[in-house]
Amino acid sequence: MRRVVSPGPEATLALGAGLAPHLFEGAVVLLSGDLGAGKTCFAQGVARGLGVEGPVQSPTFVLVMEYPEARVPLRHADLYRLDRYEEAAGLGLEERVGYDGAWLIEWSERFPDLWPEDRLEVLLRHNGDGARRLEIVATGPLHVPLLAAFDSGAA
Repeated sequence: MRRVVSPGPEATLALGAGLAPHLFEGAVVLLSGDLGAGKTCFAQGVARGLGVEGPVQSPTFVLVMEYPEARVPLRHADLYRLDRYEEAAGLGLEERVGYDGAWLIEWSERFPDLWPEDRLEVLLRHNGDGARRLEIVATGPLHVPLLAAFDSGAA
């Protein structure tokens, strides 16, 4: 596990961008935390780090945005609006996540049974002073090397 403090949005973007060079086809990054904790900001940093040049917004209403032009094809899902397992499963995530590009999934904690066992989990929390606290855990051997992106508190 790595613990990192991000003093603001620019640092959160930089952490995401620092993770990007380590991502691979099949990478799964689960983003969880309260509203406004920085999940989308982190995802925007990853997208920028993978070479996505256009706008990167939270796919709250679209549910899944795809960026095939990224160095590793990037899929960004936001499950905030979904309430039932059947809704999430209906998106075909079980068949695609971990196989089809690199995945960033916001509000992943709502459907814990959908994700592969080997993944990177990033929990973002408000720190009380405008900063964010990130707790990063790799749950399997494919994602353990990604933790190195967060060594010394800067990705």
